[in-house]
Amino acid sequence: MDFSPYLTPMELFKRVNSGCGTSGATSCSSSASGTCCFESPGGLLLQTQFWDTNPSTGPSNSWTIHGLWPDNCDGTFESSCDPTRAYTGIDSLLTAQGASDTLSFMETYWVDINGQNEQFWEHEWSKHGTCYSTLETSCLPSGSPRGAEAVAFFQQVVALFKTLPTYDWLAQAGITPDASRTLTLSQVTSALKSASGVTPALDCSGTNLNQISWYFNLKGSLFDGQFVPIDAPSAGSCASTGLKYPPKTGSTTTITTSTTTGTTTATSSSSTPTGGSGSLPSKATLHASITGGLLSAGTWSIQTLATYTLSGSTSSFTMTTSKGSCGVVSGQLECGSGISATSFSAVSSGSTLLLASGGSTTWSSTGTPSGTIQEAVFTGSAKGTSYTISIVSS
Repeated sequence: MDFSPYLTPMELFKRVNSGCGTSGATSCSSSASGTCCFESPGGLLLQTQFWDTNPSTGPSNSWTIHGLWPDNCDGTFESSCDPTRAYTGIDSLLTAQGASDTLSFMETYWVDINGQNEQFWEHEWSKHGTCYSTLETSCLPSGSPRGAEAVAFFQQVVALFKTLPTYDWLAQAGITPDASRTLTLSQVTSALKSASGVTPALDCSGTNLNQISWYFNLKGSLFDGQFVPIDAPSAGSCASTGLKYPPKTGSTTTITTSTTTGTTTATSSSSTPTGGSGSLPSKATLHASITGGLLSAGTWSIQTLATYTLSGSTSSFTMTTSKGSCGVVSGQLECGSGISATSFSAVSSGSTLLLASGGSTTWSSTGTPSGTIQEAVFTGSAKGTSYTISIVSS
């Protein structure tokens, strides 16, 4: 790998001096309100990483960045806390403020499975970054340029990622990607705890390792504070046995990022999802494997299911509802008048057709719907409650 993984965030990140120091209370150890020097309510920080294999993202010998999330100390979380700071043009923002080295690293290690890097970065900042109390604009040094706190966020996420070489730590224990080898959850977590001193949470897409979450509390400001590693407060979605750690053999996505200094293209080839062999109905309801199914806005519910119109073949089709076109926006399934249609595929599982995005049939939500409560639907298993979605002709 082309970075030094064992430096501390303080050694890697020295551009902003918050003046807070690291001698104060650790986040989640006090009920005090959030300030520039005490992170609250989001004092439980998750550094999340992906292992994407089809399409593949990032180097074959490294996990990639998903984000750095400020969960509340009880495991709940705030999101999209300040729409006025939902900055766009992250690449230009980083370049203009002298962080082109951070941008270059992100273009290799913080990449979107569909090739939409800029949208991915914007989403991570607006949904999670704006919720840090220590990154409020009032905490910035006088005269700071617009978006300086977002630049600091991306620099710190990259810095922390460099201290968490998940691939190397697994390899040191003899665990490397293998298409046929099966592992137990205990084997993987024990190897990582032996190297890092703490136990992370692992999420799976089916039986495949897909995401890891490293947990921290924070002393001081996110700008330059001290990350205190802790054990994951709860396990991820992986089963206890039969886990796979497949190689990154799937096709990767071509990524083009425009910056103020030019255009950078990552060399790779695009991937086309493989659909199922069954016939695709023109009208269908979408049923979740746990309970209920999808409403017209693309949300998961136990109420009367919506009828979806499907156009295309099992290998590539679009969906619409009474709300409008359906698409995946920053990892979330949405249907509406302003949504650009996404190409989906249908994968056969016995006599059932499963809805797939990017070749994966795994979807997830932060909870399970009940009564009139609806849950947002996301691609992959990152949101904790994972399930498949079957296409039932109507």
